[in-house]
Amino acid sequence: MFVHTPVLLREVLAALDIRAGGRYVDATFGRGGHSAAILERVGPQGAVIAFDRDPAAIAAGRERFANDGRMTLVSSAFSRLGAVMSEMGLTGAIDGVLLDLGVSSPQLDDASRGFSFMHDGPLDMRMDDSTGASAADFVAKAPEHDIARVIRDFGEERFAKRIARAIVNARREAPIVRTAQLADIVAHAIPTREPGKHPATRTFQAIRIQVNQEFEEIRAALAGSLAALAPQGRLCVISFHSLEDTLVKRFMQQHSQEDPVYAGLPDVPAHARPKLKRIGKAIHPSEAEIAANPRSRSSVLRVAERVAA
Repeated sequence: MFVHTPVLLREVLAALDIRAGGRYVDATFGRGGHSAAILERVGPQGAVIAFDRDPAAIAAGRERFANDGRMTLVSSAFSRLGAVMSEMGLTGAIDGVLLDLGVSSPQLDDASRGFSFMHDGPLDMRMDDSTGASAADFVAKAPEHDIARVIRDFGEERFAKRIARAIVNARREAPIVRTAQLADIVAHAIPTREPGKHPATRTFQAIRIQVNQEFEEIRAALAGSLAALAPQGRLCVISFHSLEDTLVKRFMQQHSQEDPVYAGLPDVPAHARPKLKRIGKAIHPSEAEIAANPRSRSSVLRVAERVAA
């Protein structure tokens, strides 16, 4: 049984401003830590709709919440949030949406999933390991310049070209099918080390983002969340690296302003008015939480509220 400690739990619950009888979406169920805490606060008439594209997470959720009719589990990528809410007749009727981006502890700790360079396992990295190309497929087939671009753009790795060249050279000798293989190739390709950081950290992050099309998924989920929220509904997003956080910050900024096409006009049409109001500043974990859960150290929570059209 994998243990997953939900990040920024107290801060998320406060930011969602949960009220009894409300409907909330946990778009990244994981192992249900946030969902369970929300359910405790919505009362008998409330509801939580939880998404996850990881079959293992959905199976764990069905077992954990089998006897709670307030919980609805949706086996789907969160990019379909808007479409699913429309199918359920809940567009504009959700009181809060939580997006907890990144990889959950059970995924990282399960060597068979291939997310971590700390545990040797098949080089997979798919959130839904029943579909799509794996990380091993990517490093086996992608041209060198594409590998370099992914590692540079998604990992912010300054030695991206050296790493890509090393991967291509290594795959000529033998297929790269294990996480330890890839981590070793990267470690030998990098001439200098960042203190306190494994040399493969940025490369693994980049390839995971590429394999799961994470940025496209996040953009779609943010748009779907905006459509789903009722007036005064809260959007809470936890990011774990600067690229994710930049996407979230820009989305909230964009939708908290009038469409610039209508700037200065005395009568701005409804569709061009601000749709969100940012709530407070970015929230970071406390020193106590980081000490108790080191994986929370890079997390940042941003909050916005849906305004009436």
